[in-house]
Amino acid sequence: MSFFGSLDTSASALTAQRLRMDVISQNMANVDTTRTESGEPYKRKVVLFQEIGSKSSFAHYLGKAMDSDVGKGVRVTRVVNDETPGSRFYDPTHPDADEDGYVTNSNVNIVEEMVNMISASRSYEANITAINTTKSMIAKTLEIGK
Repeated sequence: MSFFGSLDTSASALTAQRLRMDVISQNMANVDTTRTESGEPYKRKVVLFQEIGSKSSFAHYLGKAMDSDVGKGVRVTRVVNDETPGSRFYDPTHPDADEDGYVTNSNVNIVEEMVNMISASRSYEANITAINTTKSMIAKTLEIGK
């Protein structure tokens, strides 16, 4: 892999992790949202990643081991809703309570979101370190000719 290829790989990861952090922040902001525009409680969102140039079959990887697109970074394929049901609590005075007096809360777990945010932050930091290391190697390579 060339120097610029490693920069492209890290840059794509930075972009993907930034979007992941944005989605995690949105989840945390809506932890207590019991009604959205659709009338249902907020559903936690999850970011799905895929390797750039990735194909799903093993034959593709075996036959294209030297393909220039393989290992070129990561991309976000989509953002999906987590369909696990939210917790319920009893509050008959709440405007979103059902006929039995129970309110369904969002399915966001704040502890899980904090762990995901730390993970995304560490991944972001690791890619910044990789970019800085690559820049340092490029600078040292240019000094060889002096």
